[in-house]
Amino acid sequence: MSDLNLSPLPGYRPSPGPVVLCILDGVGIGRQDDGDAVFTATTPTLDRLLAEAPRCEVAAHGTAVGLPSDGDMGNSEVGHNALGAGRVFEQGAALVNAAFASGAAFESDVWRWLTHGTSERSGGALHLLGLFSDGNVHSHVDHLHALIRRAAADGVRRLRVHLLTDGRDVDARSALTWLGPLEALLTELNAAGRDSGRDYRVASGGGRMNITMDRYEADWSMVARGWACHVHGEGRPFASAREAIETLYAEDPKVNDQWLPAFVITEDSAGDSAGDSAGGEPVGRIVDGDAVLLTNFRGDRALEISRAFEHRPGQEAPFDRGGRPSGGAPEVHYAGMMQYDGDLQIPARFLVAPPAIDRTVGEHLAANGRRTFAVSETQKYGHVTFFFNGNRSGYLDEALERYQEIPSDNVPFEQSPAMKAGAITDAAVAAIASGDYDHVRLNIANGDMVGHTGDFAATVTAMETVDACVARLEAAVRAADGVMIVTADHGNADQMYAIDKKTGAYAVAPSGERKPLTSHTLNPVPVLLVDPGGRWRMTPIAGAGLANVGTSVLTLCGLTPPEDFEPALFSPAE
Repeated sequence: MSDLNLSPLPGYRPSPGPVVLCILDGVGIGRQDDGDAVFTATTPTLDRLLAEAPRCEVAAHGTAVGLPSDGDMGNSEVGHNALGAGRVFEQGAALVNAAFASGAAFESDVWRWLTHGTSERSGGALHLLGLFSDGNVHSHVDHLHALIRRAAADGVRRLRVHLLTDGRDVDARSALTWLGPLEALLTELNAAGRDSGRDYRVASGGGRMNITMDRYEADWSMVARGWACHVHGEGRPFASAREAIETLYAEDPKVNDQWLPAFVITEDSAGDSAGDSAGGEPVGRIVDGDAVLLTNFRGDRALEISRAFEHRPGQEAPFDRGGRPSGGAPEVHYAGMMQYDGDLQIPARFLVAPPAIDRTVGEHLAANGRRTFAVSETQKYGHVTFFFNGNRSGYLDEALERYQEIPSDNVPFEQSPAMKAGAITDAAVAAIASGDYDHVRLNIANGDMVGHTGDFAATVTAMETVDACVARLEAAVRAADGVMIVTADHGNADQMYAIDKKTGAYAVAPSGERKPLTSHTLNPVPVLLVDPGGRWRMTPIAGAGLANVGTSVLTLCGLTPPEDFEPALFSPAE
């Protein structure tokens, strides 16, 4: 690691305690009104720090974290990439957009490998599986349309779409917004390819938090349910995806797109909304000789379903991939939109190369002998390790690092808004007091995970839990005479209701109630400094983002950051 060696920071006065980076996931700076759970909650510690501590606001969305435009919400993956990189790298959506615009994705060997066996001269099907919205966090519906059109141009005769409805990065009940244009596209292409027997259909679907998109192995049963639906055609049968969604909405007015049950489209009624949707064969089982492309570009919720399809030794999915209809797991050509784990090479084949993040903050700390402790619960453990370390699995230097995962509870987050914040804080406080570490890094997930439920009262409770944890961390830092940055990776709990773009007021549903917002926000996030020794001063930087916070960790650890890193937010006090 000699090329990672850094010079000592001029004027640095070391502190006995560690440099703590406390990431309050999903806690942005909102409108500070009755739609802002961060503001509404009783949070005496955060209120005091916001009023008294050195502070600033930084961008955690859009171009500041490598996304295509400043209208794009940040997310935990790109936020932790930026924190850990100290620089801004183009991220998934931007990379996919460029590869599609240039045609590079479709000129690749992987695209040819996927489509060769599904051309007009073959009976195989190309299956497109992914999150279905324009949220641009895990996927974008424009990419799905582009893939479908290119498949038609390249002679793919049979194509099936498997929809994972969103309701989390977009409005809670918005699936029909994108279903209409998709239906029109499929109808158009089927009509144009009638002579060749082109057959493009929606085959299955379900909510992203109910099937398929588990992460960090928190609940493999989600993946098993998705596998049964997409691969074996097991789910409630309907004549069309539209009938499925409209029926499920009507049957349960409280269910949103995140939680829709698995559904399949059946052969005898496909395309006939008046048909008997209670019987018949599924139109889109995945069978031997088919090809499958996962259209998500973000990695955390793509790894487990990728493992299920690739079933490589040592990475097997821990559920029975066989099924009554097919008698076993199918042999298919499988690829991802991107490679979701570069170290484990999952998946082996992918359309678009991910960002190559080098010389991370963590690598520099290890190369310069700084000892690191990182902790979070399962839901965000990969963010303070894998994503912070530039999409690398495992330790950077096992002799200098210790990572601790606190197992998350497998219950709906609104039912347990405290989550594992207390246990995370216990571990971090012990690490701070131990004297064994130069840097302690933690993520407290409540503001994000509970905020995504749209439950305002539960999110207020979550924020009050977060505040109590920050109070304990502050006390530990002061006792150890360390220093702590309190920040966030993006907003969420700071805006719990949708805003009417025309009026600027909170949007109201026909029922008269405000429309919940379950997505992230475009709000800035705070950067607060706890510095009991008075060793640091804040350096104002116009247009600062999360990468500046990452650079600041190096500075606070007494290292001069590389010249190409974003400027640090703190410098030694005179």
